[in-house]
Amino acid sequence: MIDVDVVVVGAGAMGSAAAWRLASEGRSVALLERFGRGHDRGSSHGSTRIFRIAYRDARYVHLAVRALPLWRRLEDAAGEVLLEQDGQLDHGHAAAIEEIAGHLEGTGHPAQVLRPDQAAERWPGMRFDEAVVYSPEGGRCYADRTVAACQRLAAAAGAEVRFDTRVERIEVGTGAASATVHTADGAWRAPVVVVAAGAWVAPLLDGVDDVRLPPVVVESDQPSHFRPVDPDTAWPSFLHHMAEESAADHPLAFHAYGLLSPGEGVKVGGYGTVVPDDAEHRGGISEERRAEQVRYVERWLPGLDPTPVSTTSCLFTTTPDEHFVLDRRGPVVVCSPCSGHGFKFVPAIADEVVSLVAGHPQRESAWRLR
Repeated sequence: MIDVDVVVVGAGAMGSAAAWRLASEGRSVALLERFGRGHDRGSSHGSTRIFRIAYRDARYVHLAVRALPLWRRLEDAAGEVLLEQDGQLDHGHAAAIEEIAGHLEGTGHPAQVLRPDQAAERWPGMRFDEAVVYSPEGGRCYADRTVAACQRLAAAAGAEVRFDTRVERIEVGTGAASATVHTADGAWRAPVVVVAAGAWVAPLLDGVDDVRLPPVVVESDQPSHFRPVDPDTAWPSFLHHMAEESAADHPLAFHAYGLLSPGEGVKVGGYGTVVPDDAEHRGGISEERRAEQVRYVERWLPGLDPTPVSTTSCLFTTTPDEHFVLDRRGPVVVCSPCSGHGFKFVPAIADEVVSLVAGHPQRESAWRLR
């Protein structure tokens, strides 16, 4: 049995950032990761993720704004670029675009509303649907680079970072003031355990007293990279929003997304590619799903060669309302799932984890355990 101040289960983006912040405040921290360093089995791998302030839900606008200076703090500590802001577009259903523009303008952030023909003139590699809003503060996060930086910083701050260490169960007695994390190699005991296990969060917490997750669904997205026809064409990050009748029960939903991944091409995902999956027994690349994606590119992205350069898969672990789970019960802080749209908030969520570990109440009711 090893005693520490905090055990963090899961060394993806959220767990690694939280471990760094906790260790940098002087706590003894164990960061336990089931797979090897830099693995591609979860939700944090790959070169890039979209960064955006633009959201239909004002709570996420505020969280993205809060994350921005924390990204710069992380970059300063890491000594490398982790976030680039070269703009982000939303287009599609007019009511969704109006809502996004209203939230941006209402919080004092620039938003340029455009007609589809105006947007097509400015970004000739794309076709646009119904209405368009441009946010110059959006851009891209570098995913693999961010995870590696957080792990490196956590270790430098004194955290014990263990890869290939599968957590078998988390034991919390009734009214206990600590929790025990059991692995094949031994056990770790701490006053607080942070569970940032993504697609594995539900089985890990099954049976833990007082921790009731909302229903979670594990899905996989299968994004592909496409080569620009003209290498000089500008490619801001973008979201294409589905029609309102299709999104009535999913106010955060979108039809497709894309962004430039330097050195790889333009990554396009979401359209017909998000399907149920199993964290333990991952499905392979589906040619049918890739063909749907090619048809989307042919219709909406004429500036791309529609032949995929590469295709990969990434897990989404989603709650029914597509909000996060970020809350504490007893000695357990739950820091996932993030419903497929969490990466842009990594340093802000780590900041929230630090607050929960210190015993402060959760600020946002939408992200609480049941």
